[in-house]
Amino acid sequence: MVDTGVIHGRFQVLHNDHLKYLLAGKERCHHLVVGITNPDPNLTLPEASDAERSSPLSNPLTYYERLILIREALREARIDLESFSIVPFPINHPELYGHYVPLDATFYLTIYDAWGRRKLERFRDMGLKTEVLWERSYAEKGLSGTVIRLLMAGGEPWEHTVPPSSRRWLQKWKVPERIRMLKGMA
Repeated sequence: MVDTGVIHGRFQVLHNDHLKYLLAGKERCHHLVVGITNPDPNLTLPEASDAERSSPLSNPLTYYERLILIREALREARIDLESFSIVPFPINHPELYGHYVPLDATFYLTIYDAWGRRKLERFRDMGLKTEVLWERSYAEKGLSGTVIRLLMAGGEPWEHTVPPSSRRWLQKWKVPERIRMLKGMA
C-alpha cells in the first residue's frame, strides 16, 4: 500500500461504477486524492480522442456539485474524511498538474478506449508513477455518465444507477431537468 494515490474523472454524474473505481483506488493507498477533471469551462479543452467530453451536455454539473457527490458517496461507503481529498484536476493542462496534486503519488486509472490510453501515455511521458486498475473494452465498461444523462433527459428511471446520497443531491439540484434543458439547447 502506498502513502498517496491520485485518481481522476469527470464524474458527470457520479454513478455506482464510479464509486467502485474510487474505492479500488482507496484500497491501494493511505490517502486518496480525487481529481475532478473539467473543473470549469476555462480549463476544458476539446479532446480529439473523445470529442463529446467538452460539450455542455456532457458537463452539466459544477465542480462544487461533483465535490459534494464524491464526498458524500465516500462517506456513505464509510471512508474517513481524513483519508481522502478532492481537488480540481485540469486534465487538458498537464503543465498545471503539480499545482493541484502531488506528483510523487501513484496515479490510478482505468482504460476503456483511446482516451484512457492517451492519459496513460501522458502520465508516463511526464514520469508519473501509474497503475492501471483495470482495462476493458468499452462494451464491457458497465455504467456510463453518458447513458445516465440520456436516461435523465428522456425521463427514464436512472435512480438505481447512482449511490443513494447522489440520488438525493441530484434530485435536490433538479439535475434531470437541467439536462433536459441542455439537451433541448443542443
